Amino acid sequence: MKHLPHVAGGALMALALSAPFAQSATVNTLSGNAPAVIAHRGAAAYLPENSTGAYELGAFQGAEYIETDVMMSSDGVGIIMHDATLDRTTNVEELFAPRNGGYAVGDFTAAEIQTLTAQPTGPADWTYPGFTPSHPDPYRVTTFAEFLDNVTAYNEANGTNVGIVVEAKEAEYRPDMNRHIAETLAAKGFTGAEDNVILQAFSFQNTAELADLANEFSIDAGIHQLGSPGFEDGEYGVNWAGTFLSLLDLSAYVDSVAVHISDILGAEFVSAAHDLGLGVNVWTLRPTSLEEAFAQIQPLIDIGVDGIITDNPDYARAVVDSQVPAPVPVPAALPMLVGGLIVLGGLARRRKH
Repeated sequence: MKHLPHVAGGALMALALSAPFAQSATVNTLSGNAPAVIAHRGAAAYLPENSTGAYELGAFQGAEYIETDVMMSSDGVGIIMHDATLDRTTNVEELFAPRNGGYAVGDFTAAEIQTLTAQPTGPADWTYPGFTPSHPDPYRVTTFAEFLDNVTAYNEANGTNVGIVVEAKEAEYRPDMNRHIAETLAAKGFTGAEDNVILQAFSFQNTAELADLANEFSIDAGIHQLGSPGFEDGEYGVNWAGTFLSLLDLSAYVDSVAVHISDILGAEFVSAAHDLGLGVNVWTLRPTSLEEAFAQIQPLIDIGVDGIITDNPDYARAVVDSQVPAPVPVPAALPMLVGGLIVLGGLARRRKH
């Protein structure tokens, strides 16, 4: 097993609470509650990304939300996969020959993809100290429907209410994707505010379509716009693929914006979003130590960011809990703050066109 900068849960919390940073009684989020911790592709720094094992570890480490990605198979089934290809994150090359010169997700059936195993990438490994996934096959690639079943089973088994952030990947190339996501959510019963569903996309068109489909299927979901923060013609907004939309325009149908950490982002941007009732989430934080986590996340908390999207939910959890120490327990895990669920899932519910 690779050497990773893991710290046991109790020790991590002790370090956080004794860290040389001032604890604040209140935070500047839209709701005044602590920012939510969102496990990006699960706890992707530690276990194979977008796998059931990584999702369970994210919840184990205290994330309020699990972020996942959906691509479409050749036969029109939603697949849990970030890339448009299978070879970076799975063992597809061991089982199948290339098709059309490569391993595009859209060139394989759902049944074929379900025979694949998620592989560790980056700093991730197969195991995490002190954690064993409850799922019997935690690294098999799953469909979106299976993902929803696993979330339901986890919450029922552990008495938790971990929410989901569903990102439609490249839906502009698969016009059936957004509808499939909405249909599957409805079929699996993920329709109420208590289910803590968030839908997001980079394409402005796809985000607007997800908002419309949520209305059509009576899914009470938060709608989040991904992109980069921008400022044009005296207005703050979001850039993506050379197109800019102001926060005012986006506020007609989204609840939050999810913007890249490396781009221009400051208190004025967050304040402008909050003035319109929009939350602000930041992606993707990958600290390699608790000290680095404080250095990255503390300034975001100070300016009122509402959600921390991270590959390292354990570190983010420790930093957030050091600000507002009002935890509720989850099984054998770091604390989880209920307030984050309100911030992201239900505070500024989806607006209609």
